[in-house]
Amino acid sequence: MAARPLVMFPDPRLRRRADPVELFDDDLKALAQDLMDTVVAAPAIGLSACHIGVFQRLVAIRLADDALMRLYVNPRILWTSPETKVEREGSVSMPGISEEVERPARIGLAWSTLTGAEEQAEADGFLAVVLQHEIDQLDGIFWLDRLSRLKRERAIKRYEKLRRDAR
Repeated sequence: MAARPLVMFPDPRLRRRADPVELFDDDLKALAQDLMDTVVAAPAIGLSACHIGVFQRLVAIRLADDALMRLYVNPRILWTSPETKVEREGSVSMPGISEEVERPARIGLAWSTLTGAEEQAEADGFLAVVLQHEIDQLDGIFWLDRLSRLKRERAIKRYEKLRRDAR
């Protein structure tokens, strides 16, 4: 298993909705290992399989370098709190750019494990933000879509300038 190349903005695949995982087999375990390896290599806090060009509903999250890697198959948000939290977000698919995004502060979610077992939990704080960010990606919602039009346009211009300057 190995880290895979990332899909980079503005690739239209970043707006593609992922399909539900239906087979909990060795191929899924191999994909999960590649996704975890890519989180470490990127380095990233979280990645959806969409970030590596695989359109299945799989997310890997590691909140800190020494933290346990968490895997979520077919994650879905069951409820959100009325309270919100503002957190700086970005994407490894758009390096060097981040903006503040407001999201619900707490969520209830359900997901499957790699064996197909159903799990449910609540998440709050930074984990809730990361989960919402990655589930958005599975739904074809790139993090920029959560910004106002003005902030989104400015972020894209900054990214284009970074790319030009890097050449």
